[in-house]
Amino acid sequence: MTFGSEWKFSQVFGEQNPHEDVQDCDIISAMEFDKNGDNLAVGDQAGRVMIFERQAGKEDLFECSSRRDSGQFNLPQKQPPEFEYKTEFQSHEPEFDYLKSVEIEEKINKIRWCTKLDRSLFILTANDRTIKLWKIKEHKVKKVKQMDINSSVTSENSLLADRSYMSGQSESSHVNGYSLEWTNKMNGTSSSHLADITNVDYTRSRKVYANAHDFNINSISNNSDGETFLSGDDLRINVWNLEVRDQCFNIIDMKPKDMEDLTEVITSAEFHPFHCNLLAYSSSRGFIRLVDMRMSALCDHNVKILQDGRSHGSKTFFSEIIASISDMKYAMDGRHILSRDYMTLKLWDTHMESSPVATYKIHEHLRPKLPKLYTNDAIFDKFDCCLNGNELQFATGSYSNHLRVFSFGTGNENGITLEVKKESNRKPTSQTTSRPRRSSLSNLARGFYRQGQDLNSENEISCNLKSKLLHMAWHPMHNLIACSSGSSLFMYHA
Repeated sequence: MTFGSEWKFSQVFGEQNPHEDVQDCDIISAMEFDKNGDNLAVGDQAGRVMIFERQAGKEDLFECSSRRDSGQFNLPQKQPPEFEYKTEFQSHEPEFDYLKSVEIEEKINKIRWCTKLDRSLFILTANDRTIKLWKIKEHKVKKVKQMDINSSVTSENSLLADRSYMSGQSESSHVNGYSLEWTNKMNGTSSSHLADITNVDYTRSRKVYANAHDFNINSISNNSDGETFLSGDDLRINVWNLEVRDQCFNIIDMKPKDMEDLTEVITSAEFHPFHCNLLAYSSSRGFIRLVDMRMSALCDHNVKILQDGRSHGSKTFFSEIIASISDMKYAMDGRHILSRDYMTLKLWDTHMESSPVATYKIHEHLRPKLPKLYTNDAIFDKFDCCLNGNELQFATGSYSNHLRVFSFGTGNENGITLEVKKESNRKPTSQTTSRPRRSSLSNLARGFYRQGQDLNSENEISCNLKSKLLHMAWHPMHNLIACSSGSSLFMYHA
């Protein structure tokens, strides 16, 4: 794709009516495409996970109908992949830790796909304390349907010839790996007989990885070995084996002996895309640490630290807050890392430790308004970032439902900005909750905590703080970006 191509609306799920309020429980909180881009998983604040499946046969070549002045048609293009709702399930429930008197929300913090096996989907989900591995298997369910006796004799004979059918009772058997369920709906009269209808259903089973985190989980990441994954919270990173639920290995522990000495916390962590011994994690001070697990069983001593040596100048009360990295992603080449803090999007070369190779300003226009953003808690919003699977193109979100898309090496530091919406008169979706903001180590590490104020006092700020594009994912094979606004899932393609 040539950068600068027009991004166009593709699909929307859960579009709200202009005057419909969004319930807090329906707000999307995490999303990710699987490795091949055939499935998209979306989690929400109610602890539910929804899976959208790519429609088969929707990627055909088509020709634009408009002719150029030369009389020639435009070159054939590929239609973007289209998705449809597949299934959903309740992944997490609200809990209460009586020992610590802490309410554990059901909100899905992170979703990660695992390797697909035998037509089954495997997906990791995490809330603040617990990680679950779900196995979702599709199977065909055959049920009988009452039909008139005058219908085709051929249809009846075909049904009776099925070895799974037994008159007068229900039976479950397995044919070609599918579970076949039969239900006899005979009403006892001679005026009807049975015929089968095949539907698709899904079975779910799970493994639970619990009791390993005392602080809020902010990261899960699959290793390229296909056997292990990491989970990170504010102060620790653990490595798990997918087959072992009751034991993990703590490889990083940043908890000081005295919590009053706490100066930074872990904000995100991710394994290298193809080196199973390497991982990176970011901190609230804006650092990215690269770790080689072959060096030591305990990886507290990092191999490299990526830090922006150019970010000097006068320090203010807000300097450490806006330096905190909210999201970090490895590029597929394994050499570059994309990070997002409140003000900027940065691209790092792991061979260059002193500064990022590119910095893109996202909220520079809000710098004079930082005191106001601190008062209404907007300064603590955590924006995701995502990358194109094959090229150094990346995207992140902003306020007023703005999607920002950039490409490295084009010389265009402003990138492309588009407002994510389907209808021009959509009511802004409120993503604030009525309850007070809970204390977080990310805040305590900076020595302050205060209750947030309502966002209605934003008349001096040029953007809509209530409409914000926090979560997004880039399709691994196509220029298709999925992003969320409130409870709505939007897809854009180029």
